[in-house]
Amino acid sequence: MGNITLNYKKTINKHRFDILGLAEVQQYKSSGFKTTVRGFGTDYFGAENLSAGATLKWNKDEIYSYLNNYRLTSFMGRFNYVFDKRYIATVNVRTDGSSKLGVNNQWGFFPSGSLAWAANEESFIKNLKLFNDLKVRVGYGVTGNQDAIDPYNSLALMSPSGVTTVNGASTVTYSFNRNANPDLKWETKKMFDAGIDAAILDNRIKLTVDFYASKTTNLLYKYDVPVPPFVYPTLLANLGELENNGLEVSATFVPVKNKDMELTLSGNLAFQKNKLLSLSGKYMGQDLSAKQYMGLGGVSGAGSIGGNTNVIYEIVGQPLGVFYLPKCNGLINDGTGKYYYNILNLDSNPTVQTDDGKDRYVAGQAMPKVLMGSNISFRYKQFDIQTQLNGAFGHKIFNGTSLTYNNMNTFPTYNVLSGAAAKNIRESVVTDYWLEKGDYVNVAYINVGYNVNMKNIKWANSIRISASVNNVYTFTGYSGLSPMINSTTVGSNLGVDDKNFYPLSRTYSMGVSVNF
Repeated sequence: MGNITLNYKKTINKHRFDILGLAEVQQYKSSGFKTTVRGFGTDYFGAENLSAGATLKWNKDEIYSYLNNYRLTSFMGRFNYVFDKRYIATVNVRTDGSSKLGVNNQWGFFPSGSLAWAANEESFIKNLKLFNDLKVRVGYGVTGNQDAIDPYNSLALMSPSGVTTVNGASTVTYSFNRNANPDLKWETKKMFDAGIDAAILDNRIKLTVDFYASKTTNLLYKYDVPVPPFVYPTLLANLGELENNGLEVSATFVPVKNKDMELTLSGNLAFQKNKLLSLSGKYMGQDLSAKQYMGLGGVSGAGSIGGNTNVIYEIVGQPLGVFYLPKCNGLINDGTGKYYYNILNLDSNPTVQTDDGKDRYVAGQAMPKVLMGSNISFRYKQFDIQTQLNGAFGHKIFNGTSLTYNNMNTFPTYNVLSGAAAKNIRESVVTDYWLEKGDYVNVAYINVGYNVNMKNIKWANSIRISASVNNVYTFTGYSGLSPMINSTTVGSNLGVDDKNFYPLSRTYSMGVSVNF
């Protein structure tokens, strides 16, 4: 990476100017290889003598190497103007070019601007003798994202696909594994933000409120396309739209502050909402659209037997990552003491079918609607204690672990949970029976410290003794190991607890810090 920065600052009476220019070039390069050999006569060699193996198969999953290389070039200009410490204006203009994108759209233009009013500098506000800080902010900007794709996605690529014989010699064959898209472009987000900052009582009460609304266009998605005219059955293209909006509130309160004692309480709440608006459009004369129900992930592995086991989906018109499931009205006893899920018929077809578009419904979302964070700090003379709490609310978790390990049909081939025999459930069909609220509050840590009085100690500048515990306790109604699974990143494990969660550990530590 290399960059050049030019900065100009000037103050003329009540006017202050700050101008910045930036040029930057980044290049990324990664490479690697893998070779799999079997049939060693001894384990002595390890991986240091591959030729001692008897079997080396041609297989692109067992023998391969790769090289990835891409460049990013950026130019930015920023103009910041302040008048009389009260009125602030900032304008940013930047352009970025990435070799990841199509040759027709490698460069993107991303401007932004903001205005702020430091109201506490106004005489009529100062005369109130109330506010230590009072600022109103508003801004609008455009940002681009090229990290959603890997290098070479805009190019038609071929890769080894097998081995054949030509004139008596083994020859590797090649086939297309990607369509070219020279129009591949930046995902673009346009965001509006408005906020207010306030502080009173000698900064002992602070409040910040921010509202934002954004819309992402040119959203990337891999579409099914016909062959021909395309050479490969899928195409990556920018046709989607997504909207986000939310409200963030943070506050700090210092009710006690003197020489011997201080208590600080701070917290924040983030209310968030998103919706997938569209994944359809036209490219090269072809009408492209995503599936109505796009499965992201579900239950798999031990005990899963056939059927549609998808749990989490992307659906246009819904938030990112929703649970689309058959509806279960409790359990049914077959008369012999064995229990099965009572799946409801949600459509006009008299037969219950759990395929997409049939007896399923949107049962909730995986991403929290509200996020919470809080810090509490207390000091009394040389003693102090700090703690942090985190929380999430308004989302759900699919307990695939309980679904699988409550199925007595898999016992004794697989383990079951301790209460499975009493339930005596005899199937593992995916329903909303194991969909649970994911709300939680987690006490992240508690730290206690003591700063030794150094009045009679000459050989050190300071001594601190501390003890802490992490992952203290989680308040939740979720019945699984922990509700703190992936609930933010869209992928196959979003909101799904499926036998692959390692329990969070509680750790204790003590320490002594001496500064000489």
